[in-house]
Amino acid sequence: MRVRAFMAGTATVAMLAGCGGLEAQSTGGGKSTKADSASISDAKKKLGKLTVKGRAPKTGFDRDEFGTPWSDVDHNGCDTRNDILKRDMEDETFKSGTHDCIVLTGTLHDPYSGKTIKFERGQNTSTAVQIDHVIPLSDAWQKGAAKWSETKRKEFANDPLNLMAVDGPLNGQKSDSDAATWLPPRKAYRCTYIAKQIDVKSKYEVWLTSAEKTAMEGILDNC
Repeated sequence: MRVRAFMAGTATVAMLAGCGGLEAQSTGGGKSTKADSASISDAKKKLGKLTVKGRAPKTGFDRDEFGTPWSDVDHNGCDTRNDILKRDMEDETFKSGTHDCIVLTGTLHDPYSGKTIKFERGQNTSTAVQIDHVIPLSDAWQKGAAKWSETKRKEFANDPLNLMAVDGPLNGQKSDSDAATWLPPRKAYRCTYIAKQIDVKSKYEVWLTSAEKTAMEGILDNC
């Protein structure tokens, strides 16, 4: 059984109060994972332990500071992008001769929008499904990552915990926003999304701004 993704995001600060209740979440491949009260309680505890301080300057940020994009960090012969596509989609087909590494087609049940998206690899079609960093690299850079080692930044950029296959346009809309400025348009997924962000921040000790913490608390209090 494949491990499936657990997240999503869009909105503005003014919309944060209306997170909606927990529901059985459709994660990649049509599997269902319920964000239960225990996971929300755990998220609240972790949130309370995260450091809160101001955002550092973006000076020096470059995507290459996090290593070559989509490196094969787990040495399974497949790059990270294809690993996540294979994990989060269903009914995949693969390019022959690649040992089921290069995904040609598949179906994504997008957690951010609730839409079902048909993926087809190609110059004009691949961007329909993109791989989102749950905690954006630029955001992490301004909240601690600028002082990390190259090894830690590469791990962060390729960690499956911090990666999800999602709707391409929504990923572009999110850009490098944090929870204070962007949440999933699908309100029922916001609790799960925030819990996932907290898990990533806790694992890598990425700090929070006060506005970001307030936004996260507002979501979790309404789960």
